[in-house]
Amino acid sequence: MVKRVTIMLDDDLNEKLRTKQAKKIQEVKGTYSFSSIVNEILRKGLRS
Repeated sequence: MVKRVTIMLDDDLNEKLRTKQAKKIQEVKGTYSFSSIVNEILRKGLRS
């Protein structure tokens, strides 16, 4: 299930996430949403 959530990000985190998104877009040679990057990073962090 997908839920819409509003969060406040510090500028440095937003920049890092946008950079990761840009790299992923180049990797897949297509689109990759900001939400997908946030979910990917959260899943990796919460596994620990």
